[in-house]
Amino acid sequence: MKNTIKYFTVAALTSVGIACTNLDEKLPGQYTAQADVTNVGYGISFTESPPARPADGLQTAYNQLLSGIATNGGFFAVQEGGTDEAVITQKGGDWYDGGLYIRIHRHEFSSQTWAINDVWNQAYNGIFQCNDLMNGKNIIANITPSQTAQLRFLRAFFHWRLMEVFGNVKIITTAGVDAPQKSRAEVYAFIENEVLAVLPDLPTGKVYGRATQMAAHAFLSRFYLNAGVYTGTTQYQKAINEADAVISSGLYNLGANYANVFSYDNSMNADAAAEIIWTIPFNEATDQGATWHCETLHYPSQLTYNFTDQPWNGFSTLEDFYNAYSDDDKRKAANFIVGQQYASDGTTPLLDLAFTKGYPNGANLNYTPKINELEPNAWRAGGARFGKFKFKMGARTNDDNDFPLFRYGEVLLNKAEAMQRLSGTWTDDGGARSLVNQIRTRAGTTPFASMTEVDMLAERGRELFIEAIRRTDMIRFGTYTTASWWEHTPGALDGSGYTKLMAIPNEQLNAGQTYQLTQNPGY
Repeated sequence: MKNTIKYFTVAALTSVGIACTNLDEKLPGQYTAQADVTNVGYGISFTESPPARPADGLQTAYNQLLSGIATNGGFFAVQEGGTDEAVITQKGGDWYDGGLYIRIHRHEFSSQTWAINDVWNQAYNGIFQCNDLMNGKNIIANITPSQTAQLRFLRAFFHWRLMEVFGNVKIITTAGVDAPQKSRAEVYAFIENEVLAVLPDLPTGKVYGRATQMAAHAFLSRFYLNAGVYTGTTQYQKAINEADAVISSGLYNLGANYANVFSYDNSMNADAAAEIIWTIPFNEATDQGATWHCETLHYPSQLTYNFTDQPWNGFSTLEDFYNAYSDDDKRKAANFIVGQQYASDGTTPLLDLAFTKGYPNGANLNYTPKINELEPNAWRAGGARFGKFKFKMGARTNDDNDFPLFRYGEVLLNKAEAMQRLSGTWTDDGGARSLVNQIRTRAGTTPFASMTEVDMLAERGRELFIEAIRRTDMIRFGTYTTASWWEHTPGALDGSGYTKLMAIPNEQLNAGQTYQLTQNPGY
């Protein structure tokens, strides 16, 4: 690999306030890079290094997974931004964006929120591509049962995202053909029937970046765990059965090193290979859409990692969530970046000379867990930053880290929670606590001697941080519309409970279509 970087090390780095749509704050360092992609991981098996992309004709459908899951817009924004673990603050004129992220944090949702419209479009684009390859203009010639099964499973997965966020949506099974809006229960039944029908024809074993039988079982463990939310009827035994299918397969285990599972080389390291069941392979050159370092780090942090572009200074973590990790929990250091930041030489401190008035560290670029306010003048360096998806030296705007849609750690938590809920009491363990303690032991923290519902939600947060599932979890545990957290108290919308569903976007309500959509109640 050839990687040429030119830079100047400086003691003071000047920042100026700018809008997040004009992120060209000039630093006295210049970087040029010619870097080979190190994590191209899309492939046939973990035995290749890195896995090669299969020539199976399905890439246009799988490509739709790249959108909105590892950046500040779309599905990730609504699954994480309105929760107790992630926030984008308004830093003066920076990151106001018409008040979008403030409204998401406070649950002041409306049908005019562009990030919510992105969720809709991203999912239906995926559905269209699946249908197009099965029954559209670009149908795969001599399509095999395995190809069909993967496309139907993908299509069901995209429908799940829509059902999860909006509830009553359209079930589209033919490319370019509209269909009437269905109830959430009807969409649930469609998804369940599709996944169960195609499961026998999905690939067996580990197939990197492709939906397999174990991916379907992992999905169903999450799907059934949330059945009570989706339909009003719980399915905890089914959730346990699906989790057991993954556990008893012997194909997966907890990787010894939690941090490695999310590294920029996680298509190739043993810990990720042991744990990840279904992943979205990203790389900085061709399969783009993961922008972890840009969406969370402050501008001068470019000089820490010799990035080719400046970060955007967006997402950070709420102080209470950061403090929910004990100091002996290895995930705390793995998931967050805090403290004084330095240039790539490790000794030259980075400065922000345009620091927010009243910031306790002055010009020092020192990421503090505390944030002073949500808006209008949040500290520019306030909030622990996302460090879970490790940053590569010399990274471009897009990252190489592959995103795990499902992994073994979540399956263990799904089974444990379903066991506790099925028993009807959190004091009757029955083995659930030992599953959670496998995860806590890997994290190097004290195993639970007893475990409450509050403990379970907190542990899911610590383990599954920024894996685009926190909103789903909080709704299931009943805290999304009833609990208070930093700069968020249950408001008028939350009070009736209807913010558990997002508003169907105006763009979709007003679109020319055969079957018109009906807005969700309350909006």
